[in-house]
Amino acid sequence: MSIDKYNVDMSNGLETVPVLIESSSGVPTFPGFQYSPDNIQGPGCTVDPCEVTLPGCSCLSHSCLPESCSCLQTHGQAYNSSGVLLNLSRTASGYCSPVFECNALCTCSDACSNRVVLRGLTLRLEVFFTKNRGWGVRTLEAIPHGTFVCEYAGEVISFEEARRRQLAQRSEENNYIIAVREHAGTGSVTETFVDPALVGNVGRFLNHSCQPNLLMQPVRVHSVVPRLALFAGQDIDPQEELTFDYSGGYSNQPPAEVSSTQSGAAMQASRTDGLPRKECHCGANKCAQFLPLDLSILS
Repeated sequence: MSIDKYNVDMSNGLETVPVLIESSSGVPTFPGFQYSPDNIQGPGCTVDPCEVTLPGCSCLSHSCLPESCSCLQTHGQAYNSSGVLLNLSRTASGYCSPVFECNALCTCSDACSNRVVLRGLTLRLEVFFTKNRGWGVRTLEAIPHGTFVCEYAGEVISFEEARRRQLAQRSEENNYIIAVREHAGTGSVTETFVDPALVGNVGRFLNHSCQPNLLMQPVRVHSVVPRLALFAGQDIDPQEELTFDYSGGYSNQPPAEVSSTQSGAAMQASRTDGLPRKECHCGANKCAQFLPLDLSILS
């Protein structure tokens, strides 16, 4: 998708709410990519993220109740009655509780409070060109704490493909790959790699901040492949830029579950393996000075 005009819907009608591009002169040509509101199956991915593989509940109520819904009984209640994420905290290690939503096989109402990420984008967002960090995203309306904002969607690829893509990138190119590592109680680790560089949604334009206003939370809806959902970690005002910590941390807590291959020094500050360090320009009071870097993909 190549866009030369502004004030248009970047999603081309694929989102329920138009994603606008700021009307401005003197900005670079908008990057070309294919817009997709959902994850798609990329090289090396053995599971189609769009395929419904999780069982559904048999609830007939307007909204599922914890005492009767098989989804909530199995996975726990993630949202309140208004669809606001209940647990926005991280443990000292950075871990968060898993979230499972009702899906296409569930018989509950479309208005069920356990259907949030499934409904897709509902907020008015705008992509704009920042002063020193390239393109970014801001909200055109107030966003209450705990509200689902958008997904970080793209190609779901294998570890080997993520490594190949990162090694093939030039130093001046942006690296969009996000690596999600989920730690089960048995000690096993599930890895998911999402790259929106060629196919993605509005989430690909979100900038990093060492003190972000969004928190990334893996959410499973239809598939065992998690969707990388971003929730408001605080009340956000209209025209405020939306950011998240590429390392997966929040409020400067140690990162662990969600990490980025994008560049910097959060997870392995003492190692760079000869890779150039990219400066962070987030402007936070406790800025780490460099963008996060996950070197595990290169090992």
